[in-house]
Amino acid sequence: MPSNRQGSAVSETAEAASGNPAAAPSRPSQSKTLHHGLQVLELLVDHPRGLTLTEIAEGIGVHRTVAHRLVRTLEAHHLCRRDRFKRISLGTGLVHLAEPVEQDLRTLARPVLEELSDAGGATAHLVVREDAAQVRMLMIVEPRQARMHVSFRSGQLDPIHRGSAGLAMLAAEPPQPGEREEVTSARMRGYAVSTGEIAPGITGISAVIPAGRDAAARSIGLSLFEAADADRLGALVVAAAGRLGALLR
Repeated sequence: MPSNRQGSAVSETAEAASGNPAAAPSRPSQSKTLHHGLQVLELLVDHPRGLTLTEIAEGIGVHRTVAHRLVRTLEAHHLCRRDRFKRISLGTGLVHLAEPVEQDLRTLARPVLEELSDAGGATAHLVVREDAAQVRMLMIVEPRQARMHVSFRSGQLDPIHRGSAGLAMLAAEPPQPGEREEVTSARMRGYAVSTGEIAPGITGISAVIPAGRDAAARSIGLSLFEAADADRLGALVVAAAGRLGALLR
C-alpha cells in the first residue's frame, strides 16, 4: 500500500527509510529508482488491461507522485503507454528490447516446436532456467489443427520445482537427497510429467534440451488437457529435444 508521505519532492532516501519493503531493493548498492521502475513493468505484465496511476502506486508501495514520475519516464522510452481512459499498460518499446534475448535459440526452436505441436496436437513450449529457483516460459507454439488447446503467457515465471519443465531440468542434475519422486522418475525415463502444477487440470510433458553445459537450463515440452497416451507424447518430446539440441551444438 502507498505511504502517507505528501509532497512532490519525495527523495529516494525517504522512500528507503519508510520501512516499506516494496520501496527499496534488497541490496543497498542497487538503484532505488530503477528498482521501482522495473517493479512498475513487472506489475503491468500481470495486468494486460492496464492499471490506473493510483493502482500502480499501491501495487509497488510508493506515493502517487513517485509513481507519476516513474510512469512519465517509462512513457518517454515507450516502455508503457496510457489509453484514453488514462489506464497504463506496457508499451511497444519492450518488443524492441526483447528481440535480441535468446534470439538464436528462438530462431532454431520455432520449426522444432511447430513440428512437435502439430504431431502432439497440443501446445508446445520452450522454457529456460531463470535462476536457481525459477524457470521462464520463453516461447509458445499452439497447434494449427487442434480444436482446443492450452494457452500460456510468454515470459511467465514459475517455480522450478513445479511443472514438468522445471522438473525435467532438475532431473538433468545429479540426484539430490530429498528430491521429489517426480524428479527421480523423470531422470529414469528421460522426460518429466506433471498435472495441475502450473494450471488446474493441465498436464505437462517436458524433456531437457541436450546441449553441453546448458543441458539443465533449457527444456522443451507439451501442455494439454488430457494425456492418455503419455508414453507416445513423451517420446515425441524427447525426440524434439534431441533435434533442437543437435542444432544448438
